[in-house]
Amino acid sequence: MTPHQIVFAILAVVTVGGAVLVAFTPRVIHAAFSLLFTFMGVAGLYVLLAADFLAVAQVIIYVGGILVLILFGVMLTQRIYDVRLRVQRIQPVLGGATALGVLALLLAVIFRTEWPVVAPPPPAPTTAPIGAAFMKQYVFPFEFASVVLLVALIGAALIARRPVSDDEQARRPVSDDEQARRPVSDDEQARRPSSDGGSASTRDEAERRAGRVKEEV
Repeated sequence: MTPHQIVFAILAVVTVGGAVLVAFTPRVIHAAFSLLFTFMGVAGLYVLLAADFLAVAQVIIYVGGILVLILFGVMLTQRIYDVRLRVQRIQPVLGGATALGVLALLLAVIFRTEWPVVAPPPPAPTTAPIGAAFMKQYVFPFEFASVVLLVALIGAALIARRPVSDDEQARRPVSDDEQARRPVSDDEQARRPSSDGGSASTRDEAERRAGRVKEEV
Protein backbone atom coordinates (compact mmCIF):
# COMPACT_ATOMS: atom_id res chain seq x y z
CA MET A 1 0.00 0.00 0.00
CA THR A 2 1.13 3.49 -0.78
CA PRO A 3 1.31 6.18 1.92
CA HIS A 4 -1.70 7.85 0.34
CA GLN A 5 -3.77 4.68 0.74
CA ILE A 6 -2.60 4.20 4.33
CA VAL A 7 -3.63 7.74 5.27
CA PHE A 8 -6.96 7.24 3.52
CA ALA A 9 -7.59 4.01 5.47
CA ILE A 10 -6.78 5.71 8.78
CA LEU A 11 -9.06 8.66 8.03
CA ALA A 12 -11.85 6.33 6.91
CA VAL A 13 -11.63 4.32 10.13
CA VAL A 14 -11.65 7.50 12.24
CA THR A 15 -14.64 8.93 10.35
CA VAL A 16 -16.74 5.77 10.42
CA GLY A 17 -15.75 4.95 14.00
CA GLY A 18 -16.78 8.39 15.23
CA ALA A 19 -20.10 8.12 13.42
CA VAL A 20 -20.76 4.69 14.96
CA LEU A 21 -20.03 6.05 18.44
CA VAL A 22 -22.38 8.99 17.85
CA ALA A 23 -25.17 6.60 16.86
CA PHE A 24 -24.72 4.00 19.59
CA THR A 25 -23.18 5.68 22.64
CA PRO A 26 -25.68 6.03 25.52
CA ARG A 27 -24.30 9.35 26.83
CA VAL A 28 -24.90 12.71 25.21
CA ILE A 29 -21.50 14.19 26.08
CA HIS A 30 -19.70 11.17 24.60
CA ALA A 31 -21.73 11.47 21.40
CA ALA A 32 -20.84 15.16 21.10
CA PHE A 33 -17.11 14.48 21.47
CA SER A 34 -17.29 11.51 19.08
CA LEU A 35 -18.72 13.84 16.46
CA LEU A 36 -15.38 15.70 16.55
CA PHE A 37 -13.55 12.68 15.12
CA THR A 38 -16.12 12.34 12.33
CA PHE A 39 -15.83 15.99 11.29
CA MET A 40 -12.03 15.95 11.42
CA GLY A 41 -11.90 12.71 9.43
CA VAL A 42 -14.07 14.22 6.70
CA ALA A 43 -11.82 17.29 6.63
CA GLY A 44 -8.80 15.01 6.20
CA LEU A 45 -10.50 13.23 3.30
CA TYR A 46 -11.05 16.61 1.64
CA VAL A 47 -7.35 17.33 2.03
CA LEU A 48 -6.49 14.05 0.32
CA LEU A 49 -8.75 15.06 -2.56
CA ALA A 50 -6.87 18.39 -2.88
CA ALA A 51 -10.05 20.27 -1.95
CA ASP A 52 -8.50 22.84 0.32
CA PHE A 53 -11.55 25.12 0.38
CA LEU A 54 -13.90 22.32 1.49
CA ALA A 55 -11.39 21.15 4.11
CA VAL A 56 -11.07 24.61 5.66
CA ALA A 57 -14.84 25.15 5.47
CA GLN A 58 -15.38 21.79 7.17
CA VAL A 59 -13.10 22.76 10.06
CA ILE A 60 -14.39 26.32 10.45
CA ILE A 61 -18.12 25.69 10.05
CA TYR A 62 -18.65 22.21 11.44
CA VAL A 63 -15.85 21.85 13.99
CA GLY A 64 -15.47 25.50 15.00
CA GLY A 65 -19.14 26.43 14.75
CA ILE A 66 -21.69 23.63 14.95
CA LEU A 67 -19.70 21.25 17.15
CA VAL A 68 -18.70 24.00 19.60
CA LEU A 69 -22.34 25.11 19.77
CA ILE A 70 -23.42 21.53 20.54
CA LEU A 71 -20.76 21.17 23.24
CA PHE A 72 -21.72 24.49 24.86
CA GLY A 73 -25.37 23.46 24.77
CA VAL A 74 -24.56 20.16 26.45
CA MET A 75 -22.25 21.66 29.06
CA LEU A 76 -24.54 24.57 29.95
CA THR A 77 -27.60 22.34 30.35
CA GLN A 78 -28.07 21.29 33.96
CA ARG A 79 -27.97 17.62 34.92
CA ILE A 80 -27.40 16.41 31.36
CA TYR A 81 -24.04 14.72 31.93
CA ASP A 82 -25.67 11.67 33.49
CA VAL A 83 -28.47 11.43 30.93
CA ARG A 84 -28.38 8.07 29.17
CA LEU A 85 -29.92 7.78 25.73
CA ARG A 86 -32.16 4.81 25.04
CA VAL A 87 -32.02 3.42 21.53
CA GLN A 88 -35.31 1.86 20.47
CA ARG A 89 -35.13 -0.70 17.69
CA ILE A 90 -38.29 -0.59 15.60
CA GLN A 91 -38.65 -3.46 13.12
CA PRO A 92 -35.03 -4.66 13.35
CA VAL A 93 -35.58 -7.49 10.85
CA LEU A 94 -36.90 -5.19 8.12
CA GLY A 95 -34.24 -2.58 8.88
CA GLY A 96 -31.44 -5.13 8.83
CA ALA A 97 -32.66 -6.63 5.56
CA THR A 98 -32.83 -3.18 3.98
CA ALA A 99 -29.32 -2.33 5.17
CA LEU A 100 -27.92 -5.59 3.79
CA GLY A 101 -29.68 -4.99 0.47
CA VAL A 102 -28.20 -1.49 0.18
CA LEU A 103 -24.76 -2.84 1.10
CA ALA A 104 -24.99 -5.57 -1.54
CA LEU A 105 -26.06 -3.02 -4.16
CA LEU A 106 -23.15 -0.71 -3.30
CA LEU A 107 -20.63 -3.56 -3.41
CA ALA A 108 -21.99 -4.72 -6.77
CA VAL A 109 -21.65 -1.21 -8.21
CA ILE A 110 -18.13 -0.83 -6.79
CA PHE A 111 -16.74 -4.11 -8.10
CA ARG A 112 -18.59 -4.28 -11.45
CA THR A 113 -17.91 -0.74 -12.58
CA GLU A 114 -14.85 -0.11 -14.70
CA TRP A 115 -13.43 2.91 -12.97
CA PRO A 116 -11.15 5.04 -15.19
CA VAL A 117 -7.70 5.40 -13.69
CA VAL A 118 -5.95 8.64 -14.57
CA ALA A 119 -2.97 10.44 -13.16
CA PRO A 120 -3.97 12.89 -10.40
CA PRO A 121 -3.64 16.55 -11.35
CA PRO A 122 -0.98 18.60 -9.62
CA PRO A 123 -2.24 20.14 -6.38
CA ALA A 124 -3.42 23.70 -6.80
CA PRO A 125 -5.50 26.08 -4.67
CA THR A 126 -9.22 25.88 -5.36
CA THR A 127 -10.54 28.82 -3.34
CA ALA A 128 -10.18 31.42 -6.11
CA PRO A 129 -11.84 29.31 -8.85
CA ILE A 130 -14.75 28.45 -6.51
CA GLY A 131 -15.26 32.12 -5.62
CA ALA A 132 -15.18 33.12 -9.28
CA ALA A 133 -17.69 30.38 -10.14
CA PHE A 134 -20.07 31.55 -7.41
CA MET A 135 -19.97 35.12 -8.68
CA LYS A 136 -20.28 34.27 -12.40
CA GLN A 137 -21.92 31.11 -13.77
CA TYR A 138 -23.44 29.96 -10.44
CA VAL A 139 -24.53 33.33 -9.06
CA PHE A 140 -28.28 32.57 -9.31
CA PRO A 141 -28.18 29.25 -7.36
CA PHE A 142 -25.89 30.89 -4.80
CA GLU A 143 -28.26 33.81 -4.21
CA PHE A 144 -31.31 31.54 -4.29
CA ALA A 145 -29.79 29.41 -1.51
CA SER A 146 -29.24 32.59 0.52
CA VAL A 147 -32.91 33.56 0.11
CA VAL A 148 -34.02 30.07 1.16
CA LEU A 149 -31.89 30.26 4.31
CA LEU A 150 -33.27 33.72 5.10
CA VAL A 151 -36.86 32.47 4.73
CA ALA A 152 -36.03 29.52 7.00
CA LEU A 153 -34.67 31.87 9.68
CA ILE A 154 -37.75 34.11 9.49
CA GLY A 155 -40.05 31.08 9.71
CA ALA A 156 -38.18 29.74 12.73
CA ALA A 157 -38.48 33.13 14.45
CA LEU A 158 -42.23 33.31 13.73
CA ILE A 159 -42.81 29.78 14.99
CA ALA A 160 -40.85 30.50 18.17
CA ARG A 161 -42.85 33.70 18.82
CA ARG A 162 -46.32 32.30 18.11
CA PRO A 163 -48.99 33.24 20.69
CA VAL A 164 -49.63 30.76 23.47
CA SER A 165 -53.24 29.65 23.99
CA ASP A 166 -54.94 29.63 27.40
CA ASP A 167 -54.82 25.82 27.60
CA GLU A 168 -51.08 25.75 26.85
CA GLN A 169 -50.52 28.55 29.35
CA ALA A 170 -52.41 26.57 32.02
CA ARG A 171 -50.42 23.39 31.30
CA ARG A 172 -47.08 25.20 31.24
CA PRO A 173 -45.10 24.77 34.47
CA VAL A 174 -44.49 27.99 36.39
CA SER A 175 -40.91 28.73 37.42
CA ASP A 176 -39.90 30.09 40.81
CA ASP A 177 -39.13 33.54 39.35
CA GLU A 178 -42.55 33.79 37.69
CA GLN A 179 -44.20 32.59 40.91
CA ALA A 180 -42.39 35.33 42.86
CA ARG A 181 -43.39 38.05 40.33
CA ARG A 182 -47.03 36.97 40.16
CA PRO A 183 -49.43 39.29 42.08
CA VAL A 184 -50.88 37.75 45.24
CA SER A 185 -54.63 37.99 45.94
CA ASP A 186 -56.14 38.85 49.33
CA ASP A 187 -57.21 35.25 49.98
CA GLU A 188 -53.72 33.91 49.21
CA GLN A 189 -52.21 36.64 51.39
CA ALA A 190 -54.49 35.61 54.27
CA ARG A 191 -53.57 31.93 53.84
CA ARG A 192 -49.85 32.59 53.38
CA PRO A 193 -47.72 31.73 56.45
CA SER A 194 -46.15 34.68 58.18
CA SER A 195 -42.51 35.01 59.06
CA ASP A 196 -43.13 33.99 62.69
CA GLY A 197 -44.57 30.61 61.65
CA GLY A 198 -48.36 31.28 61.70
CA SER A 199 -50.84 32.47 59.10
CA ALA A 200 -52.46 35.92 59.07
CA SER A 201 -55.89 34.56 60.07
CA THR A 202 -54.41 32.67 63.03
CA ARG A 203 -52.61 35.81 64.21
CA ASP A 204 -55.80 37.87 64.01
CA GLU A 205 -57.72 35.23 65.97
CA ALA A 206 -55.05 35.21 68.67
CA GLU A 207 -55.22 39.01 68.94
CA ARG A 208 -59.03 38.90 69.30
CA ARG A 209 -58.79 36.31 72.06
CA ALA A 210 -56.19 38.41 73.89
CA GLY A 211 -58.53 41.43 73.65
CA ARG A 212 -61.46 39.48 75.13
CA VAL A 213 -59.28 38.27 78.01
CA LYS A 214 -58.24 41.84 78.80
CA GLU A 215 -61.89 42.99 78.82
CA GLU A 216 -62.89 40.18 81.20
CA VAL A 217 -60.06 41.07 83.54
